[in-house]
Amino acid sequence: MARVAFLGLGVMGGPMAGHLARAGHEVTVYNRTAAKAEAWVAAHGGRAAPTPFAAAQDAEFVMACVGNDDDRRAVCLGDEGAFAAMTKGALCVDHTTVSAQVTRALYDTAQAQGLGFVDAPVSGGQAGAENGVLSIMCGGDAADFARAEPVMAAYARIAKRMGDSGAGQIAKMMNQICIAGLVQGLSEALHFGEKAGMDGRAVVEVISQGAAGSWQMANRHATMLDGQFNHGFAVDWMRKDLGICLAAADEIGASLPVTALVDQFYKEVQAMGGGRWDTSALIARLRKLGGA
Repeated sequence: MARVAFLGLGVMGGPMAGHLARAGHEVTVYNRTAAKAEAWVAAHGGRAAPTPFAAAQDAEFVMACVGNDDDRRAVCLGDEGAFAAMTKGALCVDHTTVSAQVTRALYDTAQAQGLGFVDAPVSGGQAGAENGVLSIMCGGDAADFARAEPVMAAYARIAKRMGDSGAGQIAKMMNQICIAGLVQGLSEALHFGEKAGMDGRAVVEVISQGAAGSWQMANRHATMLDGQFNHGFAVDWMRKDLGICLAAADEIGASLPVTALVDQFYKEVQAMGGGRWDTSALIARLRKLGGA
């Protein structure tokens, strides 16, 4: 079993760290809101640390799942950052969805200090984290991935190395691009069915077994039909991720017209007060436009 520090105990990080503790790892946690770290320790054991530096001391693995590029830099760098405390040979595994540029910069800094660094963004949402069945897309050195994989197995359905540093983040961008189009398509289909007087559940029972089927359809159609969005992956976070996708597309010359359009639809959902709603709330926008 390993000595693990886990930085960030949000709806994803908290359950992931819990799986590490249940797997028998020695877990020290850090969260910007200290009360959340103390509550985690009360539920799972282990130890809470007041700073990333304190959490990372003597850790073999430092896992992080925080909010954005700035948060990621903050927990890694500086006098109170994890890198300052990590000993040579320790490995940082970054589960945050951030830009590939930040990932590669942190990788270079880690390498200069004799540390390993794997970018390992996750897919599967809150339910995947709670059930320990996340899909993890990784970038970094093959040897570092091989070291990290058995630890990540505590909360992963699959973890796969996509390539060198930053490749995990690129794969996560591809994941989010797929989701954006799928959720918009599902929203339009369900909204169309409502306007046509169809029983959405009955239709989904049939079409989900054919080419139209998807994870989004299987797991979100019922709550979408019921107008329930207080769960899952928040619109605010999806907009952050799509912003990363669109910026990267500009940099490499890729065309993402549907992604750009859906990003603007999510902006409208935010204006409706739905920033913390699940990404499936795109149907709420259509209902508003359609007078439903």
